[in-house]
Amino acid sequence: MIRNFEDLNWFTPVGPRPILVVAAAAETDVLKAVSDAKKRHLIGVILIGNKNDILEISNTEKIELTNIEIIDIEDPGIACEKAVKMVRVGQADFIMKGLVDTSIFLKAVINKTQGLMSGRLLSSVMVLKISTYHKFLILSDGGMIISPDFEKKKGIIENALDLAKILGIHPIKVACLAAKEKVNPKMQATVDAQALKALWQTGYFGEDVIVDGPMAMDLVISKKSAQVKGFVSEVAGDADIVLAPNIETGNAIAKIMTYLGNAQLAGVVMGAQVPIVLTSRSDSYQNKLNSIALGAYIATQGKTT
Repeated sequence: MIRNFEDLNWFTPVGPRPILVVAAAAETDVLKAVSDAKKRHLIGVILIGNKNDILEISNTEKIELTNIEIIDIEDPGIACEKAVKMVRVGQADFIMKGLVDTSIFLKAVINKTQGLMSGRLLSSVMVLKISTYHKFLILSDGGMIISPDFEKKKGIIENALDLAKILGIHPIKVACLAAKEKVNPKMQATVDAQALKALWQTGYFGEDVIVDGPMAMDLVISKKSAQVKGFVSEVAGDADIVLAPNIETGNAIAKIMTYLGNAQLAGVVMGAQVPIVLTSRSDSYQNKLNSIALGAYIATQGKTT
């Protein structure tokens, strides 16, 4: 079981280490993270982008790129298409977005004939470790799906469960976040949470999973708050996965924990044929490294689960 980022950053894969391809790779923290990740997690790295810019950054910042392949493609859109194609034909095991607009990157990923779609929903899954919480907190979706309906929330949970299983978490406790615990027809998050809990009770999400909600954030992370409010739940104060009701909520939670709570973070997109490392330009070097480590772990260990 992976309990923290120290475990993740020093894991030994069951099989061969994976190959990472980076689209539009000319960005300082991306190159630093990729260089260090190669030493720990990757058998190979392919950088696609403006070669002169990549080499200039590496020389200026003294970033080691020995034995790292660089493919010179200046146009970001074409670089993304090339990176996706390399994954699709088996020349790389997972993919990372560099210095390119997310919309351009995802256009290549979701291409119906040349992309990496698997028939499942794509969703952003963030893994957070904050000193005031006793384990990883998996948050979704705070980066892709703006206002998920009930069907999309099912897919978001399924993707988050896949990641939790790969990390070795069991049982997996899922909290459906809302502003209150009582179902209110005027608050769609509470209605959806009740329906998702009912769906779990039918066995839809499989064994070794508990889904509860609606739950306010204090109950999600604090057993004391649950006791004070008289809220009885196996999930309360011990959640592994938090289902955000919308992108604003998920995004705000992640950034508040990161910037005010000094949380470490790793983020990937799940639901495609391979894990997709989709970090923000404002993410730190450490969070980019964490995200590559998580993608590498999924790319190797996920094949054995």
